[in-house]
Amino acid sequence: MSIKLINIGFGNIVSANRIISIVSPESAPIKRIIQDARDRGMLIDATYGRRTRAVVIMDSDHIILSAVQPETVAQRLSNKDEVSDEG
Repeated sequence: MSIKLINIGFGNIVSANRIISIVSPESAPIKRIIQDARDRGMLIDATYGRRTRAVVIMDSDHIILSAVQPETVAQRLSNKDEVSDEG
């Protein structure tokens, strides 16, 4: 099984196999998930100080903040020419 890696912006890469969902950060329940992850030390901020546009929920219980639109991340996820592990 090859590992598929997805660019979530600014050169940050995550394992596509570990993604549960990619959501918008606008709703109150998602804001609570972000705050809860921050309190538990499970939040990874990959926005480089920019506005959070996508929240990536991982199967490891980590929450990753991205400055890239959720649609863009999802499109990269479905593309076959993304960065992948050749080993």
